[in-house]
Amino acid sequence: MKKMKTSDDWGLFEWALYIAILAFASWFIVTFIGMRTPVIGQSMESTISDGDQLIVTKFSYRLGEPKRYDVVIFPPPSETDKKANYIKRVIGMPGETIQIMGGYVYINGEQLTTDVYGLEPINPLSEGDLAYQPLTLGEDEYFVLGDNRNNSMDSRNPRVGVKTKADLVGKAQVRIFPFDKIGKISKESEQ
Repeated sequence: MKKMKTSDDWGLFEWALYIAILAFASWFIVTFIGMRTPVIGQSMESTISDGDQLIVTKFSYRLGEPKRYDVVIFPPPSETDKKANYIKRVIGMPGETIQIMGGYVYINGEQLTTDVYGLEPINPLSEGDLAYQPLTLGEDEYFVLGDNRNNSMDSRNPRVGVKTKADLVGKAQVRIFPFDKIGKISKESEQ
């Protein structure tokens, strides 16, 4: 009877190959499949809180298009903000005209009433903010806002601006920490 090879019998080549396969698999998963990302700040309160840990699927937008109310991840607008990726909610879709008036979001001239995520009416915008005047999105442009609208640096700010599909790292799917809040990040409202 032939004896099975055990880990004690492995040579240097087998161990090196095993480690190389694990390293490649790890790189592949983090690069193309998903990643863990921390939440820093209160811009997505009360949906997602400071200190939460999320799982982001990177392939979501390689296989499909962003949808209204998706929670998306994208790099910060400048090198000085490299603490963490930005986490915001898709509000405006390609081709739509966005304007914020009287504390509310208007799309194509009609108030967005299905937006159940904003904590309160939006403080008045200044003339330098995007969406102070009607803003028409291009074919591949998305307008994103934090759920805590009055404490969020988002598409209203020219430094962040509108996002394209290529800007999006992925879609936040699941909260994995804190343990008492583990679960899917859902969209209660779809349009």
